[in-house]
Amino acid sequence: MVVTKKDIVVLDYGSGNLRSAERALARVGAEVTVTPDFDAALNADGLVVPGVGAFEACMRGLKSVRGEQIIGRRLSGGRPVLGICVGMQILFARGVEHGVETEGCGEWPGTVERLDAPVLPHMGWNTVKAPAGSVLFAGLDAATRFYFVHSYGVREWELRTGDGFAEPIVTWAEHGVPFVAAVENGPLMATQFHPEKSGDAGAALLKNWLDTVE
Repeated sequence: MVVTKKDIVVLDYGSGNLRSAERALARVGAEVTVTPDFDAALNADGLVVPGVGAFEACMRGLKSVRGEQIIGRRLSGGRPVLGICVGMQILFARGVEHGVETEGCGEWPGTVERLDAPVLPHMGWNTVKAPAGSVLFAGLDAATRFYFVHSYGVREWELRTGDGFAEPIVTWAEHGVPFVAAVENGPLMATQFHPEKSGDAGAALLKNWLDTVE
């Protein structure tokens, strides 16, 4: 039996741990391409949107490769997208950093804002509180730690669903205040932490995500 590797594009828009993400995905069995190409990103089996740095700079870079259009078109067709760190944050409606408000992709309502914590950035290993039914955290126990590097996050989950639509699975963590650590919303999933820097735990999570990619 021939096993065909899943074709994953890591979107290169000038931000993010591109090579770390590439290596981590290849480790769990993906065929990975790092590219800014519109058609390649649109047509891949799965798309990973990384991101580091400021929300505004990431959105500017994303728009330079029409990344917000790629994400929107993929999701309208039910095709998997995984956001990582600021690549998760830009999926929300807006970010506020240093008094600058920037419009995000708007896939979820909500605001990315500075964490209210005595020490920032939140840098290092932390546990998360994944609810029952999580696919990303399947097989990982509550003591599992993931690697975070950020000063901003989403402190309130605002999306409410009804009319038969499934409620997104929202995983929380805490640093000074609770914040959203991961979201699973049909084909759109995201993590505030860096699975590509989280060792075996991160690899297990990426494998769980890859298993959802058809």
